Amino acid sequence: MPLSPEDRRYLLTLARQTIARTLEGRSLPTVNLVALSGELRSPGASFVTLTIGGGLRGCIGSIEPRQPLALDVQENALGAAFRDPRFPPLSREELDQVHIEVSVLTPPQPLDYTDPDDLLAELRPHVDGVIIERGWHRATFLPQVWEKLPDPHEFLAHLCLKAGLPSDDYRRPGLQVQTYQVEKFEEGEA
Repeated sequence: MPLSPEDRRYLLTLARQTIARTLEGRSLPTVNLVALSGELRSPGASFVTLTIGGGLRGCIGSIEPRQPLALDVQENALGAAFRDPRFPPLSREELDQVHIEVSVLTPPQPLDYTDPDDLLAELRPHVDGVIIERGWHRATFLPQVWEKLPDPHEFLAHLCLKAGLPSDDYRRPGLQVQTYQVEKFEEGEA
């Protein structure tokens, strides 16, 4: 069920306040689960993406629901701002420039496929987020990544590299693939 506009606003505000208060050295905003909607209290998986001027500045998330959605968004806002290994921690000077996007994930579903061509045919660009896994190697791309990598071959090649695998690893048998969808919303939306 889609989140209400109020729930979306709450999560975006919570993410921004969490980052701002951390930068100020203050305690995190208190999440009063009892006062929240059932959707925000229920276990949920989310990603928080930070951008500055359209460029990625941090993105951290969870694939499996482990805690109430509101707490998951709060934790991932901290991760995106301060623990994304691709970037230095966000600075106070960047706070006013940063744009926050939240993606709430549906539960991942295994994608059954017979060979690499079938895998490519089964993917739904701009709809599915994709998780790949082989042994200890695991990575995901949100559906939004299709905007930058619209070709399924290129999408899977980059996802393999992100997982620490050779770029053509999706052509080898035994790769586990799961898909999910997201409800995405961002600051500045009506």
